[in-house]
Amino acid sequence: MKTLLRFLYALNRLRWRIVRPITLGVKLLLVQEGGICLVRHTYQSGWHLVGGGVKRGERMEEAGRREAREEVGAALGELRLFGLYANFQEGKSDHIAVFVCSEFTLAGARSAEIAEWRMFPLGELPADVSPGSMRRISEYLDGRRVPATGAW
Repeated sequence: MKTLLRFLYALNRLRWRIVRPITLGVKLLLVQEGGICLVRHTYQSGWHLVGGGVKRGERMEEAGRREAREEVGAALGELRLFGLYANFQEGKSDHIAVFVCSEFTLAGARSAEIAEWRMFPLGELPADVSPGSMRRISEYLDGRRVPATGAW
């Protein structure tokens, strides 16, 4: 199954270079008791913030709640907008809303997309956190509390 997902992901990346789609996604800084929840996908390397794509007709906050439920079995409390970011890599025009949530419960989830999820102490993050995720975590640790915009 992992091989199939990696193949489909690579095929999708090729499609993005040809079609150049505009995509919309959400990411979540799930921070609680000095730790943050990160996921490792089956189709790409490194640790990432929880999140994914926004479906047609879905509000961004709804997408964030759905992705958290699907990926880590999380029930979320209040979400606060952290920022809006753009990523023009891989041939697409990807726009990502990042939310912060500190009131949540994790029940765990089984997903073909997620190889593993874990809560990491904010001071002991793994070396292979994705660059975009690491930038958002660093901004959070630097105390930024006002929504911002920028590059992913």
